[in-house]
This record gives sequence, structure tokens and C-alpha cells, in this order.
Amino acid sequence: MNKPIRKAVFPVAGLGTRFLPATKAMPKEMLTVVDRPVIQHVVDEARAAGIEHFVFVTGRNKGVIEDHFDNQFELERTLLERGKKRELEALLHDLPGPGQTSFTRQQGPLGLGHAVWCARDIVGDEPFALLLPDMLHHAETPCLSEMIDAYANHGGNIIGVYEVPADQAHQYGIVDVADAGAKVSPIRAMVEKPAKGTAPSNLAISGRYILQPEIFDILAKQERGAGGEIQLTDAMITLATSQPFFATRFDGEIYDCGSKIGFLAANVAYALARDDLAPDFRIALNALLRQ
Repeated sequence: MNKPIRKAVFPVAGLGTRFLPATKAMPKEMLTVVDRPVIQHVVDEARAAGIEHFVFVTGRNKGVIEDHFDNQFELERTLLERGKKRELEALLHDLPGPGQTSFTRQQGPLGLGHAVWCARDIVGDEPFALLLPDMLHHAETPCLSEMIDAYANHGGNIIGVYEVPADQAHQYGIVDVADAGAKVSPIRAMVEKPAKGTAPSNLAISGRYILQPEIFDILAKQERGAGGEIQLTDAMITLATSQPFFATRFDGEIYDCGSKIGFLAANVAYALARDDLAPDFRIALNALLRQ
């Protein structure tokens, strides 16, 4: 029987240089998509999938993320005294329970693989989810929920993938699968940013993973790869020689909030999905587009 997926790792140590000066004093993960920080949207996805423990790999000047997932007694008391019951309930609903969050430091910018390795002692000897907070997955059924269903049926390691234009495949981590039309398919090969015209498919890694704990031993010995960083894809390629990997295709919309265009598009999409905002927001958008 497959061990359940109880823990999720969120690497949030990046500097966010593409959003300077906004991220000079505020973590990029705390930039808001409508009225929720990007990291809150990703944690929401994990909670909806049944994750019980949230592991944040942080860095310098990221303390506000820890504060965000904690009680703020003065604010809560003020809301209570002013009769703002709905706002207070919303704040408390978003909070993980006591003991459900852990924070560990990645002291240097050594890559995603190193960030994952930093969570090894908290995750322990069990499979875990990994969610990149830059990538917002927008759909009625959360991406991680689909992946956990695939894991329950297949075991092994699961990677979320989505289709990208073939002429842009060189910009992504790409997987080759046994059946490109299937929702879940065995992975035959993985390559990080293949040279133009050499990609084995147009299925890109979407920033969602379910990994077995043996990845930590591989990462501990992993040599630095592209950019002088410890690459997670390199470690997964090694793990794939002894364990199966499966791709789960995500058919919703993905917004790369690490880019300005992706971040702006996410704000529009998430606002239009809100019943309380969409009608007036459409009017405002149409007025802007007519200018």
C-alpha cells in the first residue's frame, strides 16, 4: 500500500529580482493576486488536496511569510471589536492549525534541488508533495488533488505537466511519455531546457511534484548543473533509474507569477472567477480596452 502524502514543501527563498523594486523589502511570494498573496493561493491548493503539514524553505527577509501563516492577535481583536465577523472568519479559516507549519532556511541560492534537500529532516522517510509558488494552477479541481489520485493508483513519483507551444519547449523542463494523450502516463525521459528542435515532446513540467524520500540521498550527492546550481531535474533523472515516474497532465490554466505578464494575467483571471468582482471588473476592463 502506498504511504499517504501528508507533507508539502514550498521553496520560497528566491530573491524575486524580476519584480524589483516591489520585492526590495517584500518577498515575491507575498505579492497579491487579487486579495490573496501568491503563496496563499498555492497553500490553498495543497490544503484542498488533503495536505496536513506545510514546509516552507525560506531565506533572508522572508519572515513576513512566517507571520502571514500565524495569528495576528491585535488585528483579530480589532476586527472582533468592530464587528467585522466575516473578515475575521476568513483570516482564521486560512490559518494552518498549530504544529502544521515548519520553516527551514536555505542560506544560499544553490538551486531548487538544494532547496528541496534543505527540507529533508522535516519531511523524513515518507513521500511528499513539492509545489513551486510561482506557478498558479487555476481549475475547478486542484492540480495536486489530481496528482494524489494518480499516486494512489500508480505509486512511484508523479510530475504535473501541461502542454506548451512546440517552438517554446526549449524554455522548459520537458518530459517524454508513453501516451501523450492520456491523463496519466509513464515517463520515458526528462530533460531540462532542451536545445531548440530537440525536445521529445511539448509536455512541460508545471511546478507540481510528488516525490519519494530517496530523492534526498541523491540530492545530497548531486553535483551542480546548469547555472552552477543543484538541479532537481538531474536528481529525478537519477531516481528514475530505480523508481517509476508518471506524468499527470493538467488541463486547466497555469500562470507563471514569476513573470510580470503571467502575474498580471493571473490577477485578471482570478478576479473574473470571483462572483463578487467579475461583473464590475468586466465593465472596467472593457472600458480600458476601448481606450
